Amino acid sequence: MSDDGVDLDGRRLRTRRSREALSRAAFDLLNERGLGAVAVEDIAVRAGVTRRTFSRHFTSIAEAVLGEVDQDVHLFNDALCRRPPHESPLLAYRNAVYDWFAAEFGGERAARLARRWALFQRFEDEPELFAGYQRIRIEGQRESVRIIAARLGVDPEHDLRPATAVAVGAGLLISALQTWAAGDDPSALRDLIEEYFATLATLTTEFRTEESPS
Repeated sequence: MSDDGVDLDGRRLRTRRSREALSRAAFDLLNERGLGAVAVEDIAVRAGVTRRTFSRHFTSIAEAVLGEVDQDVHLFNDALCRRPPHESPLLAYRNAVYDWFAAEFGGERAARLARRWALFQRFEDEPELFAGYQRIRIEGQRESVRIIAARLGVDPEHDLRPATAVAVGAGLLISALQTWAAGDDPSALRDLIEEYFATLATLTTEFRTEESPS
């Protein structure tokens, strides 16, 4: 790798670390005070950066709180791009979920999952955060549709398979997230995701059996 490439990778790493530090600080202050009592200056001081640095990364406090969720969506779509081309769209989506989860919350990073769980539990009390989460989720799903359309070599405006695969896969993931956030076990998400996808497989088998001629 050239020196320019090393420098670029270094800048990207520093940028990601700055965003993560700001997002963690915003989340911690949210838990301590509630969204309405958090100021940009408070987040910058907690993260050890300037207000100007905050403004380079985020346009609002809610966006900063949701920064790691936004990063999750991008990392998931990166994982989806890397799935082998022979996998069917829905299988690729499911396996990308597993890849993303293992990379972001497996092993030593498991503590991050408890933070995400606590954030999801705040959505009911903080509608601004929930609205921001919905925007992030919808844009992430649009990108997933584009990725699957490219895998299939089709135009998603005319071929419904990419949108259908994403609607099903994302629907299962959202259902797992909702069940997880409503529960009391921050570590339960991986098992819930598996359970929802397994339930789909069972329902699909039952549907095919009932539809097939006797």
